[in-house]
Amino acid sequence: MQSPVGVYGQVRGFLLNELWRPDLAQLSWLQQLAYKTIRFLFVLVREISQGQLTLRAMSLVYTSLLSMVPLLAVSFSVLKAFGVHNQIEPLLYNLVQPLGEQGNEIVLNVLGFVENMKVGVLGSVGMALLLYTVVSLIQKIEVSFNYVWHAKAARPLSRRFSDYLSVIMVGPVLVFSAMGLTASMLNSNVMQAVISVEPFGSLLLLISKLLPFMLVVLAFTFVYMFVPNTRVKFGSALMGALVGGVLWQGTGLAFAQFAAGSTKYAAIYSGFAILIMFMIWLYLSWLILMIGAQVAFFHQYPERIRLTDKRIPLSGRFREQLALLVMYRVAHVFVHRDMPLTLDKLADQLRVPLDRVGEVVQLLQDRGLLVETASEPPEYLLGHDPATLGMAQLLDTIRTPRGEQALLEGRVASEAPVDEMLGRMDQAVGEALGELTLRDMVTTEAASPAAAA
Repeated sequence: MQSPVGVYGQVRGFLLNELWRPDLAQLSWLQQLAYKTIRFLFVLVREISQGQLTLRAMSLVYTSLLSMVPLLAVSFSVLKAFGVHNQIEPLLYNLVQPLGEQGNEIVLNVLGFVENMKVGVLGSVGMALLLYTVVSLIQKIEVSFNYVWHAKAARPLSRRFSDYLSVIMVGPVLVFSAMGLTASMLNSNVMQAVISVEPFGSLLLLISKLLPFMLVVLAFTFVYMFVPNTRVKFGSALMGALVGGVLWQGTGLAFAQFAAGSTKYAAIYSGFAILIMFMIWLYLSWLILMIGAQVAFFHQYPERIRLTDKRIPLSGRFREQLALLVMYRVAHVFVHRDMPLTLDKLADQLRVPLDRVGEVVQLLQDRGLLVETASEPPEYLLGHDPATLGMAQLLDTIRTPRGEQALLEGRVASEAPVDEMLGRMDQAVGEALGELTLRDMVTTEAASPAAAA
């Protein structure tokens, strides 16, 4: 019989070596499914164990505690205008249901704070601070999701207010109106007659029991598609939401048992026990939401499921090649009057990971060669007329360092032979490219994207 150390060594060797060696295309579909599942679980556990997801979940707990009352105050005010504000209390009770009676006490206290915060008497400055607190909460969530999706940047300030506030104002109204409409339909005479007929009655009863889970999945799907500053496919968001929903429901049942048997915490922490349990549940909820987002990311980009998560360093030549390819594609769209390209379309056309294309696009934006539109998702246009942008000038602009790199280059010790060689290389490039412009390269018949592909 093998010792535990020997078994651990074999398992570790399989996970770090044999698991990644086979070419899945040469295996049967059952073997492919097994290898893909184990690889996926390996990288998911790695992402959780590295600590970034847990740290961001902890930070969101702190932000939630600060922003909970302002968020509920804004939502309560909007819902009150539509006459559906009374439905917010049952929803809060469902969210803290795993806490048992302690959760009910928390809801009553929070609702008391919300009622004491009268939005109408805050004034313009108080209302602005209230909205800023609410927007900052969603902005913190976006930053965490952008980390998972390797998004290049957060939304601009103008889009944050327009996007976030539209969801905060309109979202609760639509959700509670849909819930009220569903309840009215179920209580109608027609639906009661349908329920009395089998198997429709049993089917509707099953749907009613699954409805809370379905609402959680729909909410998670919406968050995964809307919050990250990148394009998330519906299928990937739904897959992440299904995993997150199952984890949330299962964790809720387990946490309810834990909360019911945690009388010793009340004896130790007294009145603080309720707050501590509530913070633990908030942390678990945010962590589950982050895990679901990670599942959605790997589902959309299965090529990122690999042994190491270390970024492959780009050589200087490949970075220049990628930058020139991006400029060529955008210029081709401009010259032939096609639809502008988004970051996702550029990544698909170049067959390069989205985050690496994002790095190059950001570099070109910083040098004024590309301009980002305010559309959703953002599209990219040329910052200069391609007929006046020489290829030698374009290459020099890409190579010229900016910011800290320029300061570092200015402090580097200079050697005459090296400087002379670099000067001759630049001169040779300039002579080879001559008067060739970006438009000339695009309009050359042999250099069309179809031919290049």
